[in-house]
Amino acid sequence: MSNKYKVLLVEDEQNIRTLVSTMLDTNGYQAIVAETCSAAKLMYDSYMPDLVILDLGLPDADGIQIIHHIRKDALTPIIVLSARTGEQDKVRALDLGANDYVTKPFGSAELLARVRAALRSNRHSSDEGRFPGGCFVLGKLVINYDARRVFLNDDEIKLTQTEYNILAFLSEHQGKMMTYSTIIKTIWGDTADDGSIKKLQVNMDNIRKKFGVKPGDATYIKNELGVGYRMDL
Repeated sequence: MSNKYKVLLVEDEQNIRTLVSTMLDTNGYQAIVAETCSAAKLMYDSYMPDLVILDLGLPDADGIQIIHHIRKDALTPIIVLSARTGEQDKVRALDLGANDYVTKPFGSAELLARVRAALRSNRHSSDEGRFPGGCFVLGKLVINYDARRVFLNDDEIKLTQTEYNILAFLSEHQGKMMTYSTIIKTIWGDTADDGSIKKLQVNMDNIRKKFGVKPGDATYIKNELGVGYRMDL
């Protein structure tokens, strides 16, 4: 049991709680369950889980409070699993520190894939998956941070300074959905408005073209319209 990833599931709906906890147990994770915000905080502090799956609509408080509680001093991956489908709900949760946002109803295979991606991202944030010399590797993509050079399929990709900065930033947070506002503030120091979002989208289009990515293909960089971008395979 000690070798399993511990996943704290915060969910007040019994059928979903049973479904997800069984799915986690069946796939080799140790599921820890909480039904309320207050219980979740206690369980988190007691067990220090490797990952949190969080419903926002809890009976005693908004689940956003749990994101605040965790992000005070920890980078534990958080996947929001919520019936709230509004764009602003997603952006708020992600900006506050959630790693991913899955809406109900959901597919079990997709949720498991998000769990694996979040745990993988957390390992990368601890410098696992990087080679000596400051290189980031994802599939056939290599970023040499020291030399500020990018290679794909062993061919060097010539990026502008802004394009490189965007790509490097996404790679530092591989597996996490980064909102438009977070990317824009980091790269340009601006607030997100129609003009700055368009500027970001133009740069992303240029990066994808240089990668030889066809329209509709989400290899390496995935986009959720109205929310942001995530780097992953």
